Formats: sequence, C-alpha cells, structure tokens
Amino acid sequence: MTTTRLARLLAVAATAALLTPLTPAHADGPSEPPGTEPSAAAPVEVDPTDPDLKLPEGATLAGAKVLDIKSVVEDQSGDERREDTNADVTFALQAEVLFGKDSARLGPAARARITAIAEEIEKQKATRVRVFGFTDNLGSSAHGDVLSKRRANAVQAVLDQDLNAPDVTFEVRGYGEQYPIADNSTEAGRKKNRRVEVSFPRTAQ
Repeated sequence: MTTTRLARLLAVAATAALLTPLTPAHADGPSEPPGTEPSAAAPVEVDPTDPDLKLPEGATLAGAKVLDIKSVVEDQSGDERREDTNADVTFALQAEVLFGKDSARLGPAARARITAIAEEIEKQKATRVRVFGFTDNLGSSAHGDVLSKRRANAVQAVLDQDLNAPDVTFEVRGYGEQYPIADNSTEAGRKKNRRVEVSFPRTAQ
C-alpha cells in the first residue's frame, strides 16, 4: 500500500469518527446544571490581616439591640388576623364578621371575638388601646369615613364593657378607605380592607 493511499484511508476514518454521534452517558442520579457543583475552596480569598476587617483603634462595638420581629397569624377563613411585634399586639377583624352590610350594628358572632380580644388586653396589662375602622374604596370617601368611625365606636363600646377598667384609655378613629392592606380592585381584596383593628402595647413578659 502506497503512502498516499494510506494517508487517504486514515483521513476517511478520522472524518467518519467525527460524524458518528456519541452515545450519551447515563448517570446514576439526577444531573445538576453546570456551575452548581460544590466547591471545596472559598470563592474569594480573605486576608485576615486586612485592616478594613478590624475596628479602628479606640472604637467600640455598638450595644446589643433586639430587632423588632413581626409574627402574623391569620385564621383559615381570613376573618381574623393577629400581628405580634416586640412592642405591640394588633387584631384585625373583617367587617363581615362583626357587622351587616353597610351597618355599624354588631352581629351575633361579634361579641365572642371582641371578648377574646379584651382577654388578651387584660393579659398584656395594657392601659392604652387603639380601635381603628377601615372600609374599601366603594362608595363615597365621606360615607366610608363615617361608617368606619361608627364601627370602631361599636367595637370600643364592647371592649370597654368587658374590661370594666377605668385606667384603660381608648383612641378611636375611622379612616375610611385610607390604609388598605389588600388590592381594592378585587372583591377578595376589598373584603380584607373592610376591617376593624384593635392594637395595644405588649407589656406582659
């Protein structure tokens, strides 16, 4: 076989090998996207002698500070929500649970819910209670202001009766459609916005 013919055969064989599809390898476990493999070394080298990592001479660390942590619990129906922070407790009751449509008259289910809030106020030994009413953005703003205040007054009256504590002072306001907590463009959002909120300082340990 001549050298020229051998060279041609080798060239044909190499071309065929390049054009033949490779059979993919099968891994035992799920594959991972490239670049997500764990690295044994830190991605950035840190110089422990870097002066920027040390306090300047004469400087001291700030005092310890407890961050304000908020806990929000909402019942499955969404009718009642409780927010707890380091400083305050807030209950939000949807208007449909407390009142009839466009009414400030408390319904039969309202009393038990308001009494439960009064018990928490006593537990926290709070002497200052805020009762704020809110509506959705349907109807006139003036009507919402009046209705939300009347509803807040109705809740405050029951709290005052249950607590029967002359040292407790109330701040009662009606904010109407101000301060929505949900989207007023949907009925589900408007339902959340129609509410009465009762808040007071957390004082018990």
